[in-house]
Order: sequence, then structure tokens, then C-alpha cells
Amino acid sequence: MSNLVSYELNGKVAVITIQNGKVNALSHEVFGQLNAALDQAEQDKAVVVLTGQPGIFSAGYDLKVMNESPEAAGALVKVGSTFAKRLLSFPTPVVSVCTGHAVAKGAFILLSSDLRIGVEGPFKIGLNEVAIGMIMHHAGIEIARNRLLPQYFQRSVINAEMFSPEDAVKAGFLDIVVPAEELKARAIEEATKLTQLDMRAHHQTKLKARAGYLEALSQGIEQDAQDLGLR
Repeated sequence: MSNLVSYELNGKVAVITIQNGKVNALSHEVFGQLNAALDQAEQDKAVVVLTGQPGIFSAGYDLKVMNESPEAAGALVKVGSTFAKRLLSFPTPVVSVCTGHAVAKGAFILLSSDLRIGVEGPFKIGLNEVAIGMIMHHAGIEIARNRLLPQYFQRSVINAEMFSPEDAVKAGFLDIVVPAEELKARAIEEATKLTQLDMRAHHQTKLKARAGYLEALSQGIEQDAQDLGLR
């Protein structure tokens, strides 16, 4: 699809790969191409497999943008939060395949997916915002609160604790962890199983089950924008 995001359709499974440098930074351009890839997957009526490069799923937002100004940072966060909301309400299942480290927005993408498969290894997964001097945004708090177990929510959001892939399963960032040599095949296997769902029933049930959460997330996105005077 592009040099930042690739799209490959295999039957009814669409594999979307982020490939933006050594940390897979999430910029406006990357989100634009991710949304274009989701548009294509929606047109293809495909189950989505969202993945990264070996060793890195994503280290989060592009720091060049985040350090530019509060307004620039807020604008990128709004795009990222809106992307998370799209994943949470996507008409077909979304499987995130964590190929290594997943930090900050990278971890939030995991929290916004229907099924999360991670790779074994010396990788860190979590929300480091407080550790690097960022006040957690309202939308991020809602995403974390919805998916993380209560005892890990405090440790993740307030203490910025990072987790190994195995502990990330306990916390709620991941569902499954497998050896590196099994990751790709397991991801396709799980996604293929999900293609057997009735997609109308899946989508409507997803929206019904997450109705309150999606409303709270919308309010959080709006509050974050208002805090920085964004429209």
C-alpha cells in the first residue's frame, strides 16, 4: 500500500503491517495509511491482522511531533484516539500481533483490538507516559480502564510499569504469547477461525457490548481536544 504501511489480502484475512523505521513511530502519515488500509479491509470484508516488524510492534507516537508543541501533540493524540475508537467498533474482528516491544500508543493499539497475540522474548509492553513526563490523556485512561485488570490499571497508568509478554497477558495487554517461530502461523490460524463468525452478528454485538465504553471514549477524546483548544 505504501512505504509506511503494507496491505496483503489472503482470502478473508487482511494483514496490515506497520513499517516505519526502527521503532515504528506513529505519525499523522502512518495513521493516514493505517486508516486507508482499514478502508480496504472493510471493502474486502476481511478479518484484520495488524502487526509490526520483528522486535517492535510500535514504540508509540512520533516524538518529533509530540515535542513540537502542546497543540501539535494534542492533534496527534486526537488522531490516535480516534483510530483506537475505530478499531474498537470495526465491522470485522481485529487481531493485533505484537512482534516485540509495544510502548505507549503501541500498547493502546493492543488494548483496542479484539484479539492480541504476542511473541516470547525480552520485550517490554506498557504505558510509559508518566515516566517520560506526560500526563495521561482522558481517552487513554478510558482505553486502559476498559481492558486492563483493576490491579494492573493502577500499576500501568499511574506507575508506568512495563511488563514482559507473559506478564502482559496477566495484565490484559495480550491474550496469547507464542515462540517467535510460531507467531505468524498462529496469527493466521486465529484470524482464519474468526472468519467463520457471522460478521453482522459480530459487529452488532461488539457495538452493543461496548456502547457505554465507546461513549465514554468519545467524551474523553472531546475533553482532550477542549483542554488544548483543538476543534
